Amino acid sequence: MSDKTNIRLFYASCFALITTAFSFSIRAGILPQLGEAFHLNAKQLGFINQMWFIGFPISMVIGGVFYRSIGPKRIMIFAFFAHTLGILLTIYSGGYTGLLISTLFIGIGNGCTEAACNPMIADGYSGKQMNTLLNRFHMWFPGGIVVGSLVSLLMTKMNLGWEAQIWIILIPTIIYAYLFYGQVFPKPHSDKVTSLTANLKAMATPLFIFIAICMSITAISEFGPQQWTSLLLSKSGAEPMVILALVTGLMAVGRYFGGEFVHKFDQTGVLLGSAVFTAIGIFLFSTQTGSMAYVAAIFFAMGVCYFWPNMIGFVAEKIPLSGALGMSIVGGIGMFSTSIWQPIIGGWIDSATEKAAATGLEGDALVLAAGQDTLRTMVIFPLILIVLFTILLFWMRSRTKAAQ
Repeated sequence: MSDKTNIRLFYASCFALITTAFSFSIRAGILPQLGEAFHLNAKQLGFINQMWFIGFPISMVIGGVFYRSIGPKRIMIFAFFAHTLGILLTIYSGGYTGLLISTLFIGIGNGCTEAACNPMIADGYSGKQMNTLLNRFHMWFPGGIVVGSLVSLLMTKMNLGWEAQIWIILIPTIIYAYLFYGQVFPKPHSDKVTSLTANLKAMATPLFIFIAICMSITAISEFGPQQWTSLLLSKSGAEPMVILALVTGLMAVGRYFGGEFVHKFDQTGVLLGSAVFTAIGIFLFSTQTGSMAYVAAIFFAMGVCYFWPNMIGFVAEKIPLSGALGMSIVGGIGMFSTSIWQPIIGGWIDSATEKAAATGLEGDALVLAAGQDTLRTMVIFPLILIVLFTILLFWMRSRTKAAQ
């Protein structure tokens, strides 16, 4: 296969991931508009968010299992139809049920993208070039969120409806379909194929199970505050979509240049430090207003920046026999956990709003108090991680000593 074909497939993969990022950030930006348009409370909006995070792990895990047998081409064809159908159904949803179904389809398309593009890039390149391109590919999730957040903010300021914003997601969808069309996809490297039995045996270990539990909490620590940015920080005196763009922009930069940093402190040290910074960031979100909210965003970004790639990297390096399936399972657990928490967070917002209203607050003061109260509750996620990653740090150190 020619380098020209490989690089076109890589660019197509990046636009597919930008579609995923747009679906995340633009939907986060229009949550208040959806609530007003269809008279939905925060818990109902949480169930809508949940569909995005349920569809993602289902298709990601299934795609990971069948990648070697059906290939990335068929998976990406399915992703295109799922994305397109989800976008159109969202625009013409007509209400709560339609939004649930359409968001599920978009989540399925997103999971297919992850399941197909990661191993496809690994099969198309090798060595240092493979690692470089995989990092640059993953940069486009936070990078795409930056662009999507700013687009959503601009269109909202221009009083353009939420339907117009959803149409924007179709742009990178059409681009990646065009770039993939007619291309020859790389075949799997035979030396990277491991048996399903070996994968499952490696996953049935205390270390893998422990990491899976940690992943379920790191994911909601990252995606929980971000998906609810518009509602939680709408009256904080800072612009919520600018905060989302700032967080994800810093994440993109950190992931692009973070290789040496991770090498120096190892994944376990980086994960522990990330949990500390995330806890500080969410706590500051829950107590600060105005320009200090942007300072909170910096701390939060420094924390969540390395969660996802280092959890996946830990599995690849420390539990190698779990193979691609192990990485897909861990990633799927992260997304599935996030889906479960969405309506719960929505319920927290509703309860905090009722509690604040009972004290006589109303208007902007009521929204601010409810948002900060919810964020204070969410601090518990990174606090738990601080304990878990401290245990992991000593666990891995003792394992290294035992191996010497």
